[in-house]
Amino acid sequence: MDKKTRALALLICVAGFMIFVFLAFRVAGGDKEGGVLPDGQSVKYAGVVESLPDGGGSETQPTRSAPDSNSEMVRVRDYAPEIRVDLKYAGRKNMTGRRLYDFSDAYLRYGTVKKLIRAQKQLEKLGMGLEIWDAYRTVEAQKKLWEVCPNTAYVADPSKGYSSHTRGNAVDVTLVDADGTEMVMPTGFDNLTRLADRDYSDIDDEFARENVRLLEKTMKSCGFTPYKEEWWHFTDKDNYSVMKDFVPPQ
Repeated sequence: MDKKTRALALLICVAGFMIFVFLAFRVAGGDKEGGVLPDGQSVKYAGVVESLPDGGGSETQPTRSAPDSNSEMVRVRDYAPEIRVDLKYAGRKNMTGRRLYDFSDAYLRYGTVKKLIRAQKQLEKLGMGLEIWDAYRTVEAQKKLWEVCPNTAYVADPSKGYSSHTRGNAVDVTLVDADGTEMVMPTGFDNLTRLADRDYSDIDDEFARENVRLLEKTMKSCGFTPYKEEWWHFTDKDNYSVMKDFVPPQ
């Protein structure tokens, strides 16, 4: 074999090895920005909703033993630490412009948390996850909200029956990517315009429209009912009584 032939053979070997490494990387990790996961599931682009499997998803093991009853109030991160929490009423980035909570942890009924875990597991298969904006809301906080926004389309009148948030079975959530960055959605939290409702025909951004449809389908498949005026609000189909005396620890 002459020098030219040996050089050509070496070049072919190197090129083949590089192609093998590239293909192995694509199968194992996928493209991070809008790439493809195994089974052809899109991470951020249109078509995600159609590829989402129906059903509850796989169960996960909690970090502590399960309560005796689904009605028990629990801290979400004790059972689902992978779900991010950013309580908007624990700060000032909400429609009141003031802090309504003295606590920063999300609390919900244990039965509701189990359904959130199933939703989280479904989304993780697509390289996404949940972030909680609001969960259990004290009766006092509900009264303060009503003082600022006495509009029954967005806030329940405490004198006529409390919000499902005060029952600990409602949650305000959005989507985050694998790095925990909030994904583009139709609006931000507490947006009191028609863009925040579930008529998605007025959403121009394709990513926002597909992301909010994905969130809705996921939550519905795991036992939640979406609220028509707020794309971020979902209520557990299992109902509970108002928690008038429960105050989360600070």
